[in-house]
Amino acid sequence: MEIGISMFGDLAYNQAGQSFQSSQQRLRDMLEEVKLADQVGLDVFGIGEHHRPDFAVSAPEIILAAAASVTKRIKLTSSVTVLSSNDPVRVYQNFSTVDLLSNGRAEITVGRGSFIESFPLFGYDLNDYNGLFTEKLDLLKQINETETISWKGKYRASLDKQQVLPRPSNGKLDIWIAVGGTPQSVVRAARLGFPLIVAIIGGQPAQFQPFFELYKTEYINAGHDPAKMQLATHSHGLVGENGGALADLYYPGYAAQMDRVGRSRGWSPYTRQQFEGGRSSNGALFVGDPNQVTDKILQQQEMFGLTRFLLHTDVGAPAHDVLMKSIELLGDKVAPAVRKALHK
Repeated sequence: MEIGISMFGDLAYNQAGQSFQSSQQRLRDMLEEVKLADQVGLDVFGIGEHHRPDFAVSAPEIILAAAASVTKRIKLTSSVTVLSSNDPVRVYQNFSTVDLLSNGRAEITVGRGSFIESFPLFGYDLNDYNGLFTEKLDLLKQINETETISWKGKYRASLDKQQVLPRPSNGKLDIWIAVGGTPQSVVRAARLGFPLIVAIIGGQPAQFQPFFELYKTEYINAGHDPAKMQLATHSHGLVGENGGALADLYYPGYAAQMDRVGRSRGWSPYTRQQFEGGRSSNGALFVGDPNQVTDKILQQQEMFGLTRFLLHTDVGAPAHDVLMKSIELLGDKVAPAVRKALHK
């Protein structure tokens, strides 16, 4: 089972100055964080795409190209690329380039995105939300399978025997589909044979079990090899030496970020009770000491049959030293304990 981290490049907010942290400093810190993740033996680093003032990253592939130069073995993926408002040809070229720079370590994780800022920014109609993703995923899949492609769709100019270059080092890229929990998205990923990653960032993870069972059934019914099935979850969390002290430290920034997002979605203010419910053994929040986080990862692995777990570590912009400690503990203590438990 692979264990890794993902980030969005959250920017700390200064209440006194009514301003966000410098994106330049956050990006510099992030490269130190992925370098450490590689050094402590984590398997995957993912970075997400956003077009908002509270996040530093709008182009994951550029961050991953920089990460390729400071790492040696860790896989590098988006988390996610908002495919609906991107050009699949350009996405493939960019990630193939990262793959070549990293000696074959690049992946793409695509999704429809939970934020909508990219649609007007790049001139897309939000009413085409579903159609754009379906069509562009089809094109991306074909590009991955064929260097010279002829294709025709509704939302993008046609291709007539066009080469998409460069090609990745192994001929193809691993392309994951990220979903938030809609059955239609799960079925589509399964039928196309793409690995599935489910974002579980609230409620109880057990509620998502039907989606994993649906995926497994549809994947096998579509004729794909069960031995090649890959399943992952992505959940918010942070690791510290003392779980209680870490929770006290982390809660204010986490709650502030949840409220910033929630105001545009009509959510009620985020409470400490919700936070502690998430931290409980049945909750979706992985904030605790190494033993607590290890137990929750193993619980999810047993529940869903995971081949990968990503800890999303920077919600609410924890301080750089806190993130570095979390990565250190995840690599030095949590990952070895999980691997040992799974190979008894």
